[in-house]
Amino acid sequence: MAVKFSPRRRKVVAIIRARPATPRRRRRADAERSAAAILEAAIDALRDRPDASVEEIAARAGLTRQTVYAHYVSREALMVAVMERVSKEVARAIDAIALNQGPAAEVIVRLLDVSWQAFERYPFLPSVAAAVTPAEDRKRHALIVDRLKRVIRRGQSTGEFETAFPTTWLVAAIVALGHAAGQEVGAGRLDGRTATHALRHAVLRLLAAPTA
Repeated sequence: MAVKFSPRRRKVVAIIRARPATPRRRRRADAERSAAAILEAAIDALRDRPDASVEEIAARAGLTRQTVYAHYVSREALMVAVMERVSKEVARAIDAIALNQGPAAEVIVRLLDVSWQAFERYPFLPSVAAAVTPAEDRKRHALIVDRLKRVIRRGQSTGEFETAFPTTWLVAAIVALGHAAGQEVGAGRLDGRTATHALRHAVLRLLAAPTA
């Protein structure tokens, strides 16, 4: 039911909405735009050079190094923010593939494909992960790992997947296989298509329930 305001109240609301932004609000908006610009510049710079410095990132953003440090106290803090941004993007893409629909094995393949597409868009991720603490790396993986666990447990409950091993071990093994595939591509020993096929095959064999 719509709330009805008196003419006087509507006038007050209109005046409030028409008020210019306060200096504090403008500063906050400027800070948010600067932080977003730094993050975009970091991603662009890392694509070109995974070990890009804060100075390079600041130059790409059109800001000073001091401004970058005002938002991110260290290069590691900036790398953590990059990982968080990518992790959320991948989690949204995974959610879009309907994790609860279809055989678990097919869902796992779709999940792997989405994750691999993220690696192709952000090939610097292994270098970024190496630049942060193991705890931060695990924390940023949590969004994706939680979704992977859900699919594996569903496959175990339907008899599609192996139940002799803990889910956490299976997840760790899949993550390790994904990292290995990425490292092989990065080193030039595998092309992306071959690595994707190998990763799918290895993960499905790892998860497959034993036949009678």
